Amino acid sequence: MTSAPVRRGGFLALTPLLVFLVCYLAVSLMAGDFYKMPISVAFIAASVYAVAVMRRMPFADRIAHFSRGASDPNAMLMIWIFVLAGAFAESARCMGAVDATVALTLHLLPGELLPAGLFLAACFVSFSVGTSVGTVVALVPVAAGLAEQTSMNAAWLTAIVVGGAFFGDNLSFISDTTIAATRTQECDLRDKFRVNVRIVAPAALLTLGIYLVTGSVAEVPTHPETVAWIRVVPYLLVLVTAVAGMNVMKVLMLGIVASGAIGLASGSFTLMDWCGDMGRGVTGMGELIIITLLAGGLLEMIRLNGGIDWIIERMTRHIAGRRGAEGTIAGLVCLANLCTANNTIAILTVGPIARTIADRFGVSRRRSASLLDTFSCFTQGLLPYGAQMLMAAGLAALSPLEIMRYLYYPMVLGGVTLLAILFRYPRRI
Repeated sequence: MTSAPVRRGGFLALTPLLVFLVCYLAVSLMAGDFYKMPISVAFIAASVYAVAVMRRMPFADRIAHFSRGASDPNAMLMIWIFVLAGAFAESARCMGAVDATVALTLHLLPGELLPAGLFLAACFVSFSVGTSVGTVVALVPVAAGLAEQTSMNAAWLTAIVVGGAFFGDNLSFISDTTIAATRTQECDLRDKFRVNVRIVAPAALLTLGIYLVTGSVAEVPTHPETVAWIRVVPYLLVLVTAVAGMNVMKVLMLGIVASGAIGLASGSFTLMDWCGDMGRGVTGMGELIIITLLAGGLLEMIRLNGGIDWIIERMTRHIAGRRGAEGTIAGLVCLANLCTANNTIAILTVGPIARTIADRFGVSRRRSASLLDTFSCFTQGLLPYGAQMLMAAGLAALSPLEIMRYLYYPMVLGGVTLLAILFRYPRRI
C-alpha cells in the first residue's frame, strides 16, 4: 500500500528532477555528444540528492522508501518486459527475422513512402493493441533494420515508430490511459473517443504529411534481397497476437519460441547458440533495468516529499474561466507525468482533481478526459526516461536524446491540443 507524503512539500521536493535534467540533458547538450553522460549516472546523482534532501526521516527509512519505489509493481512489470524483449529481439535477429522483414518491407513500399508507411503501421498496431510499449517492441527492430539497408537516419525511423505508438495509446478503446481517463472523469469511452479523435486526427494527418514530404531522401537498394518468408513468421506472429489483444508478455514469449523453433529447424543456430543469443539480449537490457529501478526510487522520493501534492495545490489556486480550467488540467497531468514517468499513473493521480475543476467551470467531462489522455501521451512521448523511450533506445542502440529531436508527432499533438484549448475546438463539445 502506498504511504502518504511525509510533509506538504514545496519546490525543494521537485529539485531532484532538475538535478537529473541538468546532469543528463544540459551536460550532453553542452558536450555536443549524447553519449558523454550516461543516463544511469544522471539518475544516480539525482537519486543521491533526493535521498539527501528528504527531511524528518532516518537514513535507513529513506533507503527503504527508495527501494519500495524501485520495486513498485509497475516498474517490475516493465523490467520483465525488458527481459523478454531483449531475449526476443536478439534471438529473432540471429535467426534472420529482422533482415527478412526489412527485405519484405522494401519489396512492398517504394523508398519515398517508407517513413509514412512505417508511421501508419505504428498507428494501426498501437490502436489495435492499445499499448505503446508493445508497438515499440514489435516495430523498432524493423525500423533499425531499414536504417541499415537505406540511407535514412536510424534515430529518425525509431522516432517515427515511437510517435505512431502514442497515437494508439491515446485513442484505443483498450488503452490503459483511455480507461483511466474515462473512469476518473466518469464518462463513456465512445464519448471521449468522439472528442479526442477530432483533435488527434489533424495532428496525425499533419505528421503523415511531413513524412510524405521528407521521405524522398531515402535511397532504397535497386535490387533488395529475396524475402525468406519463413523468417518473417516471428514478427508476423507477434503483430497478429498483439493486435488480437494478447498480453504483451505472452506475445514476447510466443515470439521467442517461434524464433527458436524456426532458427533450429533452418540451421541458423544450435540450441546452445540460441541460449547464448537470448542471454546476450537480456544482458543488453541491463542498463534499461537499472534505469527503471533508479527512476522508480527517485520518483517515489519526490512523491513522498510532497512534490506532486505541491504541484496540484499551486496550479489549482488561481483558475479563471473554461480556458483556464482546461489549461490547468493539461498542466497538472503534464507535471504529474514528469514526476511519475508513467502516463496512466499521472492520470490516476490528478484525475479526481481534474473532474472537480471540470464540473466547477463547466468543462464537459468527455472533454476533460480527452485532455488528460492527450497531454499525458504528449508528455510521455517526449520523456527521455519514459519506458517507451528507454525501450526504443535500447532496441535501436541509440541515445534517448538522439531520438527526441525527431519526435514530430508528440510535438505536433501538443501544439494542436493547445490550439484546441485556445480556440475552444471542437466548439460543439
